[in-house]
Amino acid sequence: MIYDFIVIGGGIAGVSAGARLASLGSVCVLEAETAPAYHASGRSAALYEGSYGNSVTVALNQASRADLDTLDGGLLSPRGLMMLGGPGQEAALARDIASMALTPLTPAEAQARVPILNLDHVVGAAMNDDAWDIDTDRMVQNFAKTIRSKGRIATHAPVAEITQDGTIWRVTANETYRARHIVNAAGAWADQIAAMAGITPLGLIPLRRSVARMPAPGGHDVRAWPMLLGADESWYAKPDAGAWLVSPAEEDRVDNPHDAYANDLSLAEGIARYQPFVTAEVTRVTGNWAGLRTFAPDRCLVIGPDPAMPSFLWAAGQGGYGFQTAPAASQLLADLVADRQPALDKAHISALCPSRFR
Repeated sequence: MIYDFIVIGGGIAGVSAGARLASLGSVCVLEAETAPAYHASGRSAALYEGSYGNSVTVALNQASRADLDTLDGGLLSPRGLMMLGGPGQEAALARDIASMALTPLTPAEAQARVPILNLDHVVGAAMNDDAWDIDTDRMVQNFAKTIRSKGRIATHAPVAEITQDGTIWRVTANETYRARHIVNAAGAWADQIAAMAGITPLGLIPLRRSVARMPAPGGHDVRAWPMLLGADESWYAKPDAGAWLVSPAEEDRVDNPHDAYANDLSLAEGIARYQPFVTAEVTRVTGNWAGLRTFAPDRCLVIGPDPAMPSFLWAAGQGGYGFQTAPAASQLLADLVADRQPALDKAHISALCPSRFR
């Protein structure tokens, strides 16, 4: 069988692209692991915050909101985001408030929402109530269902070779798959997939981020608490199924992509940054994990056909914005393939186009 599209990578970038492209032809998604959303997509903070990211990412966030509100009956639930600044972070907090259009709070007002805050350390706070948890599993499964209606998702399918036979791509991944187009949604491995296909890599940079899971601080019921973010994204903490996540929000470069694992020193540093902001002492960590957030050099996503080989399509560089941009990013890719007018304006489309690196 010759598919219209082979999508390499079964994370949120790949399954959302595959679902949108399914309206244009047959789709096969190749995922090296045992199930979709195994790597970065399975280790996301799962928050929608429309103003998070640079201006191009914000445009994708905002263009995705309607779908996030309606897909599968709606994928968002209330969370909220609270920004906190400590001594010496006043200027960074002011920049964050301005760039993310946050509502300033007094430390006492912040403590009324999150009672463990240490007012001896918190010098400023701000809030965005329009921040939402994303049901990431339902999102992935919704897109996967659409793909399976027009094609298949093959797991345990690591790509070993990519060649061309005229206008047809041949992809070897345990068995041989053939298609008219390849969609490179391979996350941290996207440049490797490009090189395998004879396409010039873009210089994508995988960056590790670690997370520690611990009991709810002080025995509190944290389910209604907002996500906490240190000024200048120096750490974050977030409720998680009745427990509590703390991350150093680090971006440590990884030169050889792999199944990432948390760095103990980074976790210790993150907890040390977080601890002065709260009165509840961290005494026990029950688990940890890490993911690779992969960025293009300019930290904008890469969406669209490669200028040297239009049948090779990029859906890469999601960084930490994969879930909240996926509906709009995947729709843009489908619109470009179908030669339809996208909803995004030309400036943002150009900023996302792979040709910007050529």
